[in-house]
Amino acid sequence: MPDIVAFVRWDPFRDLLTIQHRLERLATGPQGWTPAMDLCETAHAYVLTAELPGVTREQVRIDIRDGKLTLQGRREARVSCEQYHQVERGHGEFCRSVVLPLSIDTLNVVTDMRDGILTITLPKLPDAGPRRIEVS
Repeated sequence: MPDIVAFVRWDPFRDLLTIQHRLERLATGPQGWTPAMDLCETAHAYVLTAELPGVTREQVRIDIRDGKLTLQGRREARVSCEQYHQVERGHGEFCRSVVLPLSIDTLNVVTDMRDGILTITLPKLPDAGPRRIEVS
């Protein structure tokens, strides 16, 4: 009895979808857009500035843990339409983390949100400064 061989038409898009699904499983955390951030240092504090146009105070969460600040939230799509012809403004969830160079005073962190700009002032803990330790 002859062997029956089935011929299946190759679909390159099926292979691409398989790769896409595998890559999506590798991704951890929320996906959406990435707000621009600056972190600068003054004599007494670190100041983080993030561009968050279209995001309200209630849509932002700030966590400080183990010397790392995490900023996360969500920006809703403003316009719902049937078909986009060009999309440049990101929406959806975002999550950014930045490692803080020194210990900060988490009890006195100050935030300000206006005109789509979030400013977080992170006071430095007082430096104990150099000192001599006597050997006993």
